Amino acid sequence: MSIPDYVSWKEELSVGIQEIDEQHKCLIELINELNAAMLARRGQESVDQALDKLIEYTRTHFVVEESLMRILGYPIAEYEAHKRHHEDLIQQVLEFKYQLVGEGKVSRQELMEFLRNWLINHIMKEDQNYSEHFLKHGAQRSWLKPGWFRKIW
Repeated sequence: MSIPDYVSWKEELSVGIQEIDEQHKCLIELINELNAAMLARRGQESVDQALDKLIEYTRTHFVVEESLMRILGYPIAEYEAHKRHHEDLIQQVLEFKYQLVGEGKVSRQELMEFLRNWLINHIMKEDQNYSEHFLKHGAQRSWLKPGWFRKIW
């Protein structure tokens, strides 16, 4: 029996830029992998690996967003606020990891609700704010040709 997804992609999450949308979909997949590892009770090592993979991909995604903000001339005050949101999330997830691994004081439910709520709220509020600016300043809605070599990163 397979474990249902904890978070699902919905078109209202789209920022209108295929590369960013694909990265957001990947984040959703990684959250679902973490949830599955925790529910399947595959062992702490499996959970640690899934969480580390999510953290590292999240950092990479944040670098992409922040780089595009600088390249496309996103207003500095908004860039700095967005970057702070990113830094705060990484710190919060690392704290959850410490509590989960080191102290066992956080439940799967708490961690998963935090990740889902943060991702959905961040995309719907923060990321939607840059979409129009990116598109006006040169970002493409979709890859010019299919294939990984046309992706930003």
